[in-house]
Amino acid sequence: MRPLPLRLIVALQIAGMAAGWPVVLDAVGPGSPQAGAAAAPQAVVAPGAPSLPFPEWLAQLRKDALEKGISAQTVGLALSDVEQIPVVVQRDRTQAERTLSLDQYLKRRLGRKTVSTAREMAKRHASLLAKISAQYNVPSGIIVAIWGLESNFGRFSGVRPTIASLATLAYDNRRAAMFRDELFNALRILDRGDIDLARMKGSWAGAMGQPQFMPSSYLEFAEDFDRDGKRDIWGTPADVFASIANYLKQHGWTAGRGWGRAVKLPKGADGKIAAALSPRGAGCEAVRQMSEAASLARWHALGVRPAAGRPLPKSDVTASLVRAGSRSFLVFDNYGVLLQYNCAHAYALAVALLADQIPAARPPKKD
Repeated sequence: MRPLPLRLIVALQIAGMAAGWPVVLDAVGPGSPQAGAAAAPQAVVAPGAPSLPFPEWLAQLRKDALEKGISAQTVGLALSDVEQIPVVVQRDRTQAERTLSLDQYLKRRLGRKTVSTAREMAKRHASLLAKISAQYNVPSGIIVAIWGLESNFGRFSGVRPTIASLATLAYDNRRAAMFRDELFNALRILDRGDIDLARMKGSWAGAMGQPQFMPSSYLEFAEDFDRDGKRDIWGTPADVFASIANYLKQHGWTAGRGWGRAVKLPKGADGKIAAALSPRGAGCEAVRQMSEAASLARWHALGVRPAAGRPLPKSDVTASLVRAGSRSFLVFDNYGVLLQYNCAHAYALAVALLADQIPAARPPKKD
């Protein structure tokens, strides 16, 4: 079965995570509120019907796009024959595609085939990845891992026409304002000439290309690394890798710090840790599930040890505890950057653990 390429939402509370409660998979992209707002599955309340018939609404949308400075040529090309896609609304209502425990999810996502493919792709693109890693100060393994989880290493990044998907969701009243803004951003991308209309495809929610960027994230973070005048996250590896790296860099990735490490907790540690360190009170759901940050020395005093059995290193770095199914991790600030890409512990841990198994890309030796 081909790994799911779309974005992931995980509905877990701290106790549920420790007990292996189910992981719910979903499709969103960087920049979407859902990507930073995981929540337990809830019944969706049907919104009121749109106030205008779709053709009239679309006519007004064209006028609004022109007023926002989008060219008449782009507006006419992109919005002249747009039709609603019923399955997109259905997906937005139901969202969950498959339910797995966190342990099951990580086992499936980090299988031998995925790891071997990641290493093969890292080797194939070693020279390019080494250049991008050096320029953006983001490890090549992290770049490859995100690429692999988002689009199965570039093999599948969605087949839904982005304009039609976003128009469908913008017309639907449930999250109309958000998707209306993303629709205008998608029109701006077409206006810039980065991609033609026929190739602008992605997930049902409008996440585009191999990094699965929402249009707003594309405009802010996509890169033209090969300097051909287009930021092609759909088919140009240089632009894909650089865009992922730039997203992480701009969200605060710190070179040389790593993401965290697996740890083991002493028996009865839950109460002791909960009394000493409260969960975080702000941020997306996954961030709120994490403990407050503390020094490694304090974690050592609480009985936390690396899973490999060695003492925690002496360092001034702070770490937070993440309980993930049957496993526990102390995570650093860079882990929080991964949650900025997708606020779900299943996603961030899958990226981090896969990246750990990918050798760093190095430029070929010169003769």
